[in-house]
Amino acid sequence: MEITIQASEFKAKCLKLLDDVRKGDTFLITKRGVPFARLSSLPSESKELFGAMRNSFIENDDIRIPIDCEWISEK
Repeated sequence: MEITIQASEFKAKCLKLLDDVRKGDTFLITKRGVPFARLSSLPSESKELFGAMRNSFIENDDIRIPIDCEWISEK
């Protein structure tokens, strides 16, 4: 549920509103009636270790095949 709140009220009740966000509420913060910020919780990240690196590398069957990038060495 999105709740509209003035910036001055947000300033006065910030810590309580953060607890409400943890429970699932979303706040639209306005200043002089104009919306300028939205306070909501972040999507939960997967904390599962198994499979965390899935699709993060490219497997090449033959390691002798040249790759398609140029190497720059510093001397």
